Amino acid sequence: MTKEIINTDQAPQAIGTYSQAVKIDHTVYLSGQIPLVPETMVLVEGDISAQITQVFNNLKAVAEAAGGNLSDIVKLNVFLVDLAHFPIVNEIMGRFFQAPYPARAAVGVAALPKAAQVEMDAVMVLTR
Repeated sequence: MTKEIINTDQAPQAIGTYSQAVKIDHTVYLSGQIPLVPETMVLVEGDISAQITQVFNNLKAVAEAAGGNLSDIVKLNVFLVDLAHFPIVNEIMGRFFQAPYPARAAVGVAALPKAAQVEMDAVMVLTR
């Protein structure tokens, strides 16, 4: 097994003891992304829609650094401080993904790092 660490300055740098993503063969495990702006490492300004959009942009940047794109994601996990925001996730996800959609879970959590309202991680499989 060869493990390749994925890193890009187009997504927030790790704020702990983890990598942005790890690639093993054709599978890439993307670490959780919160709505940090990569250039400033502070939460994006705005409402929950701005936060969700920033998270998808961060995941997209890591996916591209690994040689893929969002359409290669096979499993997406969504963590929300307020599950009432789930319809907004669906709406914004529709701008970033097309059918067939990845498998997905949505989990309500009590809190997230840096007081973020949303975090997402993913598993991606590269076919090329």
